[in-house]
Formats: sequence, structure tokens, C-alpha cells
Amino acid sequence: MDKSFRPKSFEEFVGQKHLVGEDAPLRKLLEKNALPHSFFYGPPGTGKTTLARIIAHTLGRDFYELNATSLKIEEIRKIVARYEGALLRPLIFIDEVHRLSRTQQEVLLPIMEKEQALILGASTENPFFSLTAAIRSRSMLFAFEPLSDEELRTIAKRVCEKLGCEISEEALTYLLRISQGDARNVIKFVRTAAAIESHIDLELLQKLAPSSYHEGAKSDETHYALASALIKSIRGSDIDAALYYLARLIVSGEPPEFIARRLVILASEDIGNANPNALPLAVATMDAVKQIGYPEARIILSQCVIYLASSPKSNAAYTAINKAIKAVEEGEIYPIPKHLLPPKFTGYKYPHDYGGYVEQEYMSKPMRFYESRGVGYEKRLDEWITKIRGS
Repeated sequence: MDKSFRPKSFEEFVGQKHLVGEDAPLRKLLEKNALPHSFFYGPPGTGKTTLARIIAHTLGRDFYELNATSLKIEEIRKIVARYEGALLRPLIFIDEVHRLSRTQQEVLLPIMEKEQALILGASTENPFFSLTAAIRSRSMLFAFEPLSDEELRTIAKRVCEKLGCEISEEALTYLLRISQGDARNVIKFVRTAAAIESHIDLELLQKLAPSSYHEGAKSDETHYALASALIKSIRGSDIDAALYYLARLIVSGEPPEFIARRLVILASEDIGNANPNALPLAVATMDAVKQIGYPEARIILSQCVIYLASSPKSNAAYTAINKAIKAVEEGEIYPIPKHLLPPKFTGYKYPHDYGGYVEQEYMSKPMRFYESRGVGYEKRLDEWITKIRGS
């Protein structure tokens, strides 16, 4: 977002009332000067960087903005060294935080532990699984919501007021549609149009942003909503609906990599071993569209979507790992049987010496997480397990 249009206080900030409203938790933490290290995630143009700047201003801390893709470890160390012995430590903001390497996170950890700086991060993707357990245990995660039409309208009018221009109601409605919930898009289009005419009408905006570029997503149907509709259509085996939402995403200019990543997740979460070929095909699609891009990437995505929608479905793998994680998080931590422990493995029976399977204890307390749906190739796997176990 252009700095000249960036809000400088909570009163000017638009959106995210669940976080910064008068009685919202993040606002309360700030008022009590008790905000821990935090990571923000959500759609682009929803105020993540702006809020980090407001937080730094509110706390009276120096602000350093870095990006995980180009972050140098020495850079972080130099910033921290400048404030050694200072009463007020800096605020270090890291964008694209899901791209932090393990080495970078290891450098951040002691800084977070010793409170040498307040660390804030942002991402358009949920960074939970890309952050180490040690980082997660020392920080909070806050989700940002897409901006509403009314919030975008407020931003557009403020920009017009600052630039001394006017915008017609027709043009404003069109602006909200093509901006796709992104405040940066609103500011960009208004600024560009205002540089041409002081009165912004529909015709001018349509010349700057042809509808064919943006009609894939309406302002109240963000790319997240369209992606969700695509996934649910594939899960429901509706090929034509899936292709329709894929087309909406493509026409609205959604990067093919974003779409392909969702297809990879679906291939495992919703199809799994009912058709084990689905995952490698989705991964191949993700690799291919990175290399090729539009317009040809649309064909590759179409092939993958049709295949996934046509595949038998099973969420057994998804359900099984969720159950196992829940058990561990709820404290079901039991000792590993002695014959599985290195270095001696005393008493361990090597299955290959018994024709591929031998009954022995693998958990000190038996627990069951996996329940096959018996769908597609899962049925063959079930038959094989039953056969080797002799039951």
C-alpha cells in the first residue's frame, strides 16, 4: 500500500474489527502493553503490514520491515545488536513468513526468548505448519478477514478525498467488483484514474481495467471463496461445476500456482488411497504450471481438475492423522516398546525374516486411528493387510 494512504492509527484503520475493535483481543493486549510475538495471515490487501506499523507506533518502537524471501541472518543480528541495553526494543516485521527457512527460525528463536525485539510476521497463507514448534509456542497467530464492500468503499472515498477527485456511484460499484477485496487494488485504480481525470466515471475505469480481466471474481466472492467452491465441487464429483469455478479463477487472474497447490491438498485430503495416482498427478500439475504459466497452464489445470473430480473419494488419511494428532495433544504419550529402541533393538522381529509380516507390539498402549472407507484402491489395500495378518 502507498505510504501516503496508509492509516497511522486504529481510528483510521479499516477492517479487522474482530482483532482491533474496542473490545477485541489484539487491541486489549496492546492497551496493556502485553502483545506477544505474533503472526498475521489472510488475503492480500487486508491490512497486515499496516497494522504492524500502527502497533509499532502505538508502542513507540522503531519499525523494521523485512521479507523472508531475501532475509539475511546477519541483518537480523545487526538490528538486535543496535538495541543492546536499550529499554525499548525494536519491532521487526517479516513478510512472507511462511517462507522462513529452519535456519532463519533458529536465529529468531533466541531473539524471541530473550525479548530482544518484538517479532511480527505476515503471510497470505496460514504459516502454522511452516513454523517450528518452538516458534509457535512463543507466539500468537491472528487470522485476517477479506475486506467487505462497505470497508472498501470507505477506503475509496478517503483516497478520493485526499486526491481531490470524485468518483461516480457506477464507477465505485465497478471498482469494488474488480478490486477483489484488496485495498491496494482500490488505491491503485483510484490513483491511476485520478491522474487522468478529476471526475472518475465508469467508462474511464473500464478502459483502465477491462472487465474481461477481472469479472472472474466479484468483490463479495474473493479468490478464497472461489477456490473453496472449486474444491467442494471436485469433492462432490461435479466435473462441470469444478470447471466453471476453475474458469472463474483463471479469468480473474488467479496465479496457476495458487490453484495447483489447492489441488495437491485435495488429492490427499479427499481422494487419498482411494486413487493413489491422484496425488502424483496433482504434484506434476503444480510443477508444470510453474514452468509454463498462462495461457497454456489452463489446459493442465483442466486435465487435473477433471481427473480429481472423476476419482473415487476417501478422507480416511485426513481423518486418521487428525485423530492421531488429537490423541497426542490430549496427553496420550506412552513409552516406545523396548524392542523398537536403538541401538540394540533387543527382541525385535524383522518382518522380512517372517515372509513380510510377524505379529509384535509396536505401541505400549494399542490405539486405533485409521478407518478405511473401502473405496477404490483402498479396498485392495484392505484385502492385502487382511491377507498378511491372516485375519
